[in-house]
Amino acid sequence: MSAPMIYQKITKMIVILLIFLCAPWLVLSNTSEEEIGEFFKSGHTNNWAVLVDTSRFWFNYRHVANVLSIYRSVKRLGIPDSHIILMVADDMACNPRNPRPATVFNNANQHINVYGDDVEVDYRGYEVTVENFIRVLTGRLPPSTPRSKHLLSDERSNILVYMTGHGGDGFLKFQDAEEVSNVELADAFEQMWQKRRYHELFFMVDTCQAQSMFQRFYSPNILAVASSHVGEDSLSHHVDPALGVYVIDRYTFYALEFLEKAKPGSKKTMGQFLKVCPKYQCISTVAVRTDLFQRDPNQVLLTDFFGSVRNVEILLNTLALPNITLTSDTCSKSSCGNEEVSSRSLKYADQFPMPV
Repeated sequence: MSAPMIYQKITKMIVILLIFLCAPWLVLSNTSEEEIGEFFKSGHTNNWAVLVDTSRFWFNYRHVANVLSIYRSVKRLGIPDSHIILMVADDMACNPRNPRPATVFNNANQHINVYGDDVEVDYRGYEVTVENFIRVLTGRLPPSTPRSKHLLSDERSNILVYMTGHGGDGFLKFQDAEEVSNVELADAFEQMWQKRRYHELFFMVDTCQAQSMFQRFYSPNILAVASSHVGEDSLSHHVDPALGVYVIDRYTFYALEFLEKAKPGSKKTMGQFLKVCPKYQCISTVAVRTDLFQRDPNQVLLTDFFGSVRNVEILLNTLALPNITLTSDTCSKSSCGNEEVSSRSLKYADQFPMPV
């Protein structure tokens, strides 16, 4: 083979190699804003859960088991304790009538202790009040309130609000002492929307006449499900003979059965979840409200509310970061010679004295 032919072959190979290396950059440079938006489909960057048991006393054991079971499921699917507000009576595990102290079970077989070793209750006992619940939602807590008791959501947060207890037409009782009305709840969600405290919100309630609790909602981006229609009771599932009380409600039982089959990367949708517990299982009629929600529930992943996402938002503009100069007592240009100071040592701040 002659030298010119070898030269031509080498040149051709170099051109092909350059095209191959530059192709990704050519594609990236032609990426439109719409394509970037397609990458960031869900529109939210973080997940929160507010889980509330509004009742107390031993005969309401099942309500504590309800909320702790949902708590266990959302933690398993990825929502950390730092993003969960748990409000529960917390008087079942240590109740003198409990034959197995420090445990709460949601099944007569007692396979899973939903109280566990890592339950972080934010509001317990008499802290579970209508005032505290509304203040948590709206962010109007006193300055002295610990950070762990705050719902630190923003306009990119998807929030799951789960409530269980005893209710009636248009109200839900708290601790048999007070009640929150559907109007108060609707206004609290509207305050959240006005203050940009959520992107989308899923409201889930398991109580008698539960449908009445979301009938007054008027804020956008809210999807809601209730365990019973107005005029219907929401029933318990089964009794644990060792405890002598019902251990879980029917709707929550079948909802958990669905959630237990999901994994953090699950493709199950909210549309599928809204169909759990048909009337032959629940006896009551499950009610759903979707008119305020902007997306098709069949296209919304279950993990958009019950899991946790860490989406990265792509920006088209360049962010200018200020230069940060670190001071050091150990080195300077004069003491280190003429070489440019590339790294400087940092000093720890004074600490409290620690015992040896």
